[in-house]
Parts: sequence; C-alpha cells; structure tokens
Amino acid sequence: MSSVEFKGYAISDPKKWNDFSVIEFKPKAFQDTDVEIAITHCGVCGSDVHTITGGWGEAPFPLVPGHEIVGKVTRVGSEVKGFKVGDRAGIGAQIGSCYSCRACKSDNENYCSKSINTYASKYPDGISTQGGYSTAIRGHEQFVFPIPENLESRHAASMLCGGLTVYSPLVRNGAGPGKKVGVVGIGGLGHYAILFGKALGAEMYAFTHSKDKIEDIKKMGADHVVVTDDEGEFAKDLAMSLDLIISTRDVAEGMPLQQYLSMLWIHGHFVTVGLPDKPLPQLSAFDFCPNGCYLGSSAIGSKKEAVEMLQLAADRGIKPWIEELPMKDAKQAVERLKRNDVKYRFVLTQDLA
Repeated sequence: MSSVEFKGYAISDPKKWNDFSVIEFKPKAFQDTDVEIAITHCGVCGSDVHTITGGWGEAPFPLVPGHEIVGKVTRVGSEVKGFKVGDRAGIGAQIGSCYSCRACKSDNENYCSKSINTYASKYPDGISTQGGYSTAIRGHEQFVFPIPENLESRHAASMLCGGLTVYSPLVRNGAGPGKKVGVVGIGGLGHYAILFGKALGAEMYAFTHSKDKIEDIKKMGADHVVVTDDEGEFAKDLAMSLDLIISTRDVAEGMPLQQYLSMLWIHGHFVTVGLPDKPLPQLSAFDFCPNGCYLGSSAIGSKKEAVEMLQLAADRGIKPWIEELPMKDAKQAVERLKRNDVKYRFVLTQDLA
C-alpha cells in the first residue's frame, strides 16, 4: 500500500474563491489499472479560476483545483504496463472515461460522453475528484502521461492542459509547413499556440489587443504580430488569407468575430479554445458564406496527442514562459491570473509535507 497522504489546498466557498485552506481528502479506490503519483508541480489554469469563482456554474465544494500535474510514480496497479515506481508522470484535465465507446477506441477519449474531470467531478464510486494543488493523485493509466527524460517537470506541467488544448486543434487541422495559422489572444494558451505552431512548421500570425506584448510575441517566434482594434480594421489586409485561427480569448464582449472569420481561406476553420463565461457575439448565416468557413471548438486532447506533444517539446527544447510559486501561494497565483498579471503561466511547486 502507498504511504502517500492525500491533502491539498482547497476552496470551500465560491464567494471566497481566493481563500485556500489545507484539507485532507479521500482518494478513489485504487484499481489494478491505476497509477498513483506524488505531486511535485501543478500548473495554474484559467479553468481553475472559472471553476472556483462559479463562472462555469456550480461545483462541489470543498474543492482542490489543478489539472496540470507532474510528479513521481509511487504505486502502480497489477495491470499497468507503461509505468513503474520512480518514473516521472503527469495528468491533465481528464482522469477517466468509459474506456469502451467509439470515442475511447479511436484516440478520442477526450470526447467521451462519460468523461471524468480531474477535479470538480465524481468517480463512479461517488468519490469527488480533487486536483493537483495537493500531495498526490490516482488515475487510470490511460490518463497518465510519461514525461520525457530531457523535459523538466516545471516545463511539462502546464503543457498538460494549456499546451495540449492548443496542440490538439493545431495537429487536427493540419498546422505545418505551408499553412498560415492565426492565434487570437496571447496569454497562457496563446503563447503555447505560437510555440507549438512554429515547432510544427506553420507560419504564425499573432493577434493581440496589447501593444506591450509585441516584443514578447516576437521572442516566442511569431512571424507576424497584428494589433487588433474594436472596429475590425486590422482584418482587411488579411482577408481570406489564413488556413486556421485558434482563439484563446477568454472574454466574449466586444469580440470582432465576423472580422476573424473573414480572414479565413476557403473552408478555413476558426477554433475557439477560450471558454468565456458569457455567450459569443451574435452571428448571421451570411458571415459564413463568403469563404465557406467553419466555426468550432476543441476539447483538451487525447493521450496520443499528449505523448506526441511532450516528445516534440523535449526534442525541440520548447520551454514555456512560466513563473514558479510555492503551492502555499496559490491565492496569489489565482488572484493574479484573474487580473491577467502573469507572463504567461504559473506553476506551483510542492510544499506540503
């Protein structure tokens, strides 16, 4: 049996969304297919803020957030084939599925209708899922990812949601040599989209409302930086020129969605991975006709994509722009993230004894 104690930094009330306290919690029953991880690092995701503030609806409290988890394997079930005690491993935003549906059998388990979120969800046995601002976690091997030897844990952590969320639509929409890819919103997700898009060989266009980010964006490797305006003038020179646009924008109000769609080449895709609390702007059917464009979204990514992404990062030396804080400073991290005061991802390091 594992001697790892399960305790974490939890929120008990969305009205006090930044008031963390340490709680002990009961993990799921250990199964033969499970891997147990002693957590060393956990990224802070915008999803954490949406959830603990109630922006995405009701959540079960007390709640330990965090779904960008890296640590060392402390226990493996008898049916686990890909991990051994002492390995480094990670878990992202999903920790369970039905394992038998069409999606699960086609490397699309991230779209399983019976998905279990890493936190703010429930296992079939009724135990609430708790996240990575904690000492340990258990998960089915399908949702545990090996960390390549030459990829640092602090760099891998936020890739497991922030990175994967943009990597999946990049590869599923053919980002690579000869493709022009736009990224809307250069924050935690957007900076990853630039890093991975460039590594895949695409020509990258970054769209930002903040002139003070221009130099950072260039250092990330974007080929073009476009400063947007509320009137949509920025889109005119790029009409029907981009193959793919990935939007990481987290605010729906004032979003010039029609202008973004107008920049797509014939049957180009606009994929929103940013999930604002409020609805997107109203569109007309006529907004899609001139170029036959598509509007859609993407849900995290599959294990196959996660493994490929981590290996690409290791092989190409991709390092996210992160700020590390001890886990006890989760309050500071979520407060600063909520006001966009981070360049460009927070990673919490373990400090619970």
